Amino acid sequence: MARVLITGAAGFIGMHTAIRFLKEGWDVTGLDNMNDYYSVQMKEDRLKEIMSVAVAMNRNFSFFREDLNSDIWHDFQHIHFDALIHLAAQAGVRYSIENPMVYLESNVIGFQKVLDFVSLKKIEKFAYASSSSVYGKDSPQPFLESHPCNSPESYYAATKKANELMAFSYFKTNNVSSIGLRFFTVYGPWGRPDMAPMLFANAVINRNPITVFNHGNQKRDFTFIDDIVDGIYSLMKLNKFPKDSLIMNIGNGSPVELMEFISILENEMNVSLEKRFVEAQKGDVSETYASTRKLEALTGYRPRVDLEEGIQRFVHWFKTYYLD
Repeated sequence: MARVLITGAAGFIGMHTAIRFLKEGWDVTGLDNMNDYYSVQMKEDRLKEIMSVAVAMNRNFSFFREDLNSDIWHDFQHIHFDALIHLAAQAGVRYSIENPMVYLESNVIGFQKVLDFVSLKKIEKFAYASSSSVYGKDSPQPFLESHPCNSPESYYAATKKANELMAFSYFKTNNVSSIGLRFFTVYGPWGRPDMAPMLFANAVINRNPITVFNHGNQKRDFTFIDDIVDGIYSLMKLNKFPKDSLIMNIGNGSPVELMEFISILENEMNVSLEKRFVEAQKGDVSETYASTRKLEALTGYRPRVDLEEGIQRFVHWFKTYYLD
């Protein structure tokens, strides 16, 4: 059977991606260092979810708790992988301002390890996580992959832009094909605790006020996790993976005002949140808006989950996980 290697398998997107591939009949090898940037317990619980699906589907899920910069790549040389999806990275725009070395080691040097492995094993289907943050403030709306993206607002964004350039150079010099996916504000069940939906929902439970940056004058292209995974899987099931180094947006293509997101969440949780409006933080942009025409042309990708349904499903999971 086909086997995929997913780095960052205990992460938010990694968990859902692993589950999708298991349900589609793939065997999955997961890699994650399980760092404590946020709750390790949540990561452990995600792994349990993956394993339960693997058992139910009678598929194999093997997990390795290792860092990208460890010797694990030597061990992996003896395993055949039909595809590699690189989702492991040090996340967080704001955290990168205070801790740039962590991002250099994980997002740049770690990515180099992945590129070398793909090149060595001649893996034909290789996708990796980039970010909408590479667009910065200078790119016109909607964001197109052809925009130069030469003015990152954060070190995190700079490392993701570096990944794209590194992948491009490996196609030119080593014939490594790749697709870099620029994710746009992914949300849903099992989301990262440091992201706005989780922070707001936790505030409801703890009866705390929420901090609303840029006085609420932000728009985000909120994309439900299932739509993200649909896009990833659609690339890996292509009969002919592009012989190229490509960049593609993957988002909802419909920016929503942050205050509207908060309003829908309040309505779903039957509460009115106290809001503290503050200035925008360093590294933040006021609006994200994805054009997904490239991904649609290649795979037929179309997001299916609207914001109301997505928040409803997120809140149902949140209450089940934290309150039941």
